[in-house]
Amino acid sequence: MHDDSPASIRQSDVLDPSHARAFQAALGRTPSITTGDDLPPFFHQLYFWEARPPAELGRDGHPRTGLGLIPDMGLQRRMWAGGQLKFHAPLIAGQPAEKQSTITSVTRKAGRTGPLAFVTLRHDIRQDDQLCVTEYQDLVYREDPSPDQPQSTPPIAATDEETSRHQSFDSTLLFRYSALTFNGHRIHYDLDYATQVEGYAGLIVHGPLLAQFLMLMATDQLGPLESFVFRATAPLIHTETATLCRRDTALWVRGPDGRQCMQATATPA
Repeated sequence: MHDDSPASIRQSDVLDPSHARAFQAALGRTPSITTGDDLPPFFHQLYFWEARPPAELGRDGHPRTGLGLIPDMGLQRRMWAGGQLKFHAPLIAGQPAEKQSTITSVTRKAGRTGPLAFVTLRHDIRQDDQLCVTEYQDLVYREDPSPDQPQSTPPIAATDEETSRHQSFDSTLLFRYSALTFNGHRIHYDLDYATQVEGYAGLIVHGPLLAQFLMLMATDQLGPLESFVFRATAPLIHTETATLCRRDTALWVRGPDGRQCMQATATPA
């Protein structure tokens, strides 16, 4: 259910434990969540779908800008650049919840590869009138790449981690995550679109999926989280095996060539 206004969007949903179990299975974990259990951090991504008819989608499969909360800025390519999460109280599986989304900022600037637009959304998620999660979502919009466009140099990832593990990705995992989050972005499942239109070397692993793996690593090793901040720094291709790394409360994703794909900071509760 949606209540749209120029300032905010409200959505309500029941946090179906079967979706959470399906996600656990997709992540290679034992599907165990039942009604009444605490959801792991960031599992709210499975809910509050923005389901729009085909006529209201952009060429990339996402809801078209200018129809809902995000204005039309005339830039075709969309990327989830990062986010900040504050966990006030656990979300409970099987219970109704409400999410209110507002735009906190829209800025434009001229980048080295052309014009850029930055949009920050704030999402507040409540159950029984209690604020459970506050999330800031940072999006970047840009033009299509041109053949003579200068290539950006990704940062080199640190190699001084205390713990690490390898994580592989394939088109099945990307499809299942897209399906569970109702994410129609074609860079994650349409190889021809990803390579020929948006200029990537393959399908792109979702930024929030990488963040989810890091959050679960942090929770497994540090305990429940008070907050989590992450920033995407380079795309990861679905054929690549990444290394998930942690040193104290710093976490990052290292690509097979040593580049840093994501950096994050976890704050234990």
